[in-house]
Parts: sequence; C-alpha cells; structure tokens
Amino acid sequence: MDRLEEMKARIALAAKRAGREVRPTLVAVSKTREADDIRPLLEAGQRDFGENRVQEAEAKWPALREEYPDVRLHMVGQLQSNKAEDAVRLFDAIHSVDRPSLVKAIAAAKTKLGRQPELYVQVNIGAEAQKGGVSTADLGDLLALAQDQGLEIAGLMCIPPADLESSPFFALLAELARRHEVAGLSMGMTHDVEQAVMQGATIVRIGTALFGPRG
Repeated sequence: MDRLEEMKARIALAAKRAGREVRPTLVAVSKTREADDIRPLLEAGQRDFGENRVQEAEAKWPALREEYPDVRLHMVGQLQSNKAEDAVRLFDAIHSVDRPSLVKAIAAAKTKLGRQPELYVQVNIGAEAQKGGVSTADLGDLLALAQDQGLEIAGLMCIPPADLESSPFFALLAELARRHEVAGLSMGMTHDVEQAVMQGATIVRIGTALFGPRG
C-alpha cells in the first residue's frame, strides 16, 4: 500500500526532526469510503480508522470487524447527544466531546454499557463560529464537568482554520493540554501533518493522502 507507506514515512521524518522517539498513532479517516476502499489498508496492517457519522460506521464496520477484530474505531465527527450511547457502544475513541450535554450523555452511556472509549475534548482553537468545539475560555469548566461525571479525558483535539498556518494553533492546543494536565493531542491532517507532529501530536487523522480525493 504505497500511500500508507508514504504517509508513515512523512510522519517518521517529522518525528525524527522533532527529536521524538514515539510516533503518533495514524488514524485513517474512512468516512464516505466503501468497504472495498478500506480493505487494502486493513490488509496492509492499518488498524485505526476514523468515521464522522455513527450511522455510517454501523453500516460498514461490523462486517469488517469480523475479519479484523483488532480494529480500533475513532469517532472524529460531530456527535449528537442522542447518539452518544450508540457511539460509546461502537467506537474505541471519541474525538469530538465539546459540550456539557454530550459529556452527560456519554457518562450515562458509560454507566449503562460498562465501557468508556478514549475521550478527546474538541477545542474550537480558531474561535470559528461554523466549527464545533468548546471555546478555550470554557475548556476548564468542561474538563471539570467530565471529571465530576466520572469520565477520564485522554486529551484534546482541534481543527485549525483552513486558511491560516496551522503551527500556532497546534502549539496553543499543546499548551492548553499542559495547562490542564491531559496528555493526548489529536491534531493534524493530510495538509499539515508535519506541523502537528512537530508540535507533539499523539494522534493524526489522515484521509485524502491514504484514499485519494473524494469522487
């Protein structure tokens, strides 16, 4: 799988330049992709995949997981509170925790199902009205609520503004993570993966570079 190997090489080179011994986890964002598009990556050894919608993941992943039971699924899109229980049941990580109602819904699902995915709080790092994510000002309150609800937060996630250099926003997310004492940093996509790795990303979310442009 040439595209997968090329992306791994990009990540490895960025990590080496940053003096990092541990490379970030590569999540292949397979939203809108069919099972036949995904299978070559599975056959090449890729095991972490990202989806934007609960319904889409429910439609295609149960069958694939029968073949590849060690797959880890990541919810990388906006999550409605009324879908929280389905998401907790299906996903191994949720990257878009961004508001009190969702925190409470995930906590209730955890209690009911007896499992908790890795949770990342999405920060609206560029203060963009059209994007999801908690504001930097309200991040501390949301993390405190999660703790009160018995949830462990693995880290923070962000999507920088598309028309600006990503590195300052990644650096800000890393600083927020240090300030609030959370370790994980879910940041970086095809166009800015090197900058994310240089700023300490622990997870990068890659779609286009692995699957090609969407038709």
